[in-house]
Amino acid sequence: MSKSVLSSEPLSKSEEENFDRFIVEAIATGCVWGLEGPDGWALCPSEKHSETDVMPFWSQPEFAQVHCVDEWSVYKPVAVSLEELLDEWLPGMHDDVFLVGINWDADMEGQEVEPLDLLSEIEAELK
Repeated sequence: MSKSVLSSEPLSKSEEENFDRFIVEAIATGCVWGLEGPDGWALCPSEKHSETDVMPFWSQPEFAQVHCVDEWSVYKPVAVSLEELLDEWLPGMHDDVFLVGINWDADMEGQEVEPLDLLSEIEAELK
């Protein structure tokens, strides 16, 4: 993965900018980053929908690494290829009724989106 395609700027305070950045950088690098630990991938309760869990993903490993503290200290950033995300992860997350957290900042602030909505957004950008 070439660092030159990524901005070294920190995440914005704007959830919309961070969402757009996620799409652009995921396409540019061909992967996204989740947090995997001994018991699987990091999940947390949705802020917006009770009884729904969110699986966060980031466009850069450094953004994910920020969250590897406290109860998530056992997790490590792991790359998921964009192809695998689109073909397997997002449809599977939809079936499992998970939401996707997009480029959350250090305060865990960021968008929660339906997996198939994210799939549509990325596919639209790829055309």
